[in-house]
Amino acid sequence: MMFVAQPFRAARAAPVAQPFRAAAASGRPKGLRYKAPGRPKGLRYNAPGRPKGLRYKAPGGPKGLRYKCLFGLAMVGLASSAPANDTLTAIRGIRVGHYTLVERPTGCTVILVDRGAVAGIAQRGAAPGTRETDRLHPTNAADRVDAIVLSGGSAFGLDAANGAARWLDERRAGVATNGARVPIVPAAVLIDLWVGGKPLVRPAADCGYRAAANATVRPVAEGSVGAGAGATVGKLLGRDRAMKGGIGSASVTLANGLQVAAIVAVNALGDIVDPHSGAVVAGARGDDGSFADARRLLRSGATTVLSSLPAENTTIAVVATNARLTQAQATGLAQMADAGYARAIVPVHTIADGDTVFALATGSWRGTADVTTIGALAADAVAAAIVRAVRQATTAGGVLAVRDLPQ
Repeated sequence: MMFVAQPFRAARAAPVAQPFRAAAASGRPKGLRYKAPGRPKGLRYNAPGRPKGLRYKAPGGPKGLRYKCLFGLAMVGLASSAPANDTLTAIRGIRVGHYTLVERPTGCTVILVDRGAVAGIAQRGAAPGTRETDRLHPTNAADRVDAIVLSGGSAFGLDAANGAARWLDERRAGVATNGARVPIVPAAVLIDLWVGGKPLVRPAADCGYRAAANATVRPVAEGSVGAGAGATVGKLLGRDRAMKGGIGSASVTLANGLQVAAIVAVNALGDIVDPHSGAVVAGARGDDGSFADARRLLRSGATTVLSSLPAENTTIAVVATNARLTQAQATGLAQMADAGYARAIVPVHTIADGDTVFALATGSWRGTADVTTIGALAADAVAAAIVRAVRQATTAGGVLAVRDLPQ
């Protein structure tokens, strides 16, 4: 008899063997269970002498695994259960907190890095609103950050970073100087002032402080919260044909331990498309309420708001990995991750978008992976997070969400 490790996923219960019925044929070895005809697949065998239907932990085995007793079989379990956390906080040392101003709505999101992280940035949109991003270029002095802030509220929302910095300062985090430690907190904002009809309600320092205080390692809340609370998409035919954007997160974990993840606040001018099928997920709607499809609109020469549109959009993201990277490599990671925007947003990087991607490398994984692999995985995570953002969004501020479309 031997014990074989089976990955344990708390988020999804494993199939449990049902008590043996009389369907087992006579003369079969004692102690084994057999699936009766017509019973569901996935029942497991039980070794003699052990209580039925249980799993066991082998002495000295690593924590977090459960072991299944197998009689006379040398086999490795290949469980395909989804991980308990497939968001940005799956990466150890990263916490995420939201604070939402529900009266408009708008809000901010703070990504905390417990021991600081090497950071980089890619900025492709023509109308960005950012803070402390010049420090992240490889030629400049600061290569580590303590937090990243994503916020609604246009330029006013940059004040949220001051609140996050104050929260970190109270905990003596930051770069050591002769006088005190100084937290490094870059930020980017999206423009949502028109949503909800109360433009004076916008994230300020208190919002950033509260979001930092709310930060947790639990799976990231997605949809119409934090920086995604007032986000919208699909505005080529005007605001009255737009749909609700939001904030989404996704992660990729390889068998060797490498992790790559993303969080994206989606407030694009363009439509959101499924990168696998090419179908519109959320976007500008025609007179009958169906998707107009930005690709068809642009090719048909139809009148859109592109020519006179103010810069009231922007998609902002943070990608992270547990790999060890230099600042130049982190910048390359951000640049490659930006490709995820192009897979899921049409059109992307317009003159009315301030699209920005931050990259973080915590260095907690001691394996080796090249930046090309990490960047390719990051682009996948970004595209997946964009789609999740709109699918998890709820109708707010008078803007319809995907989940509320007539079936």
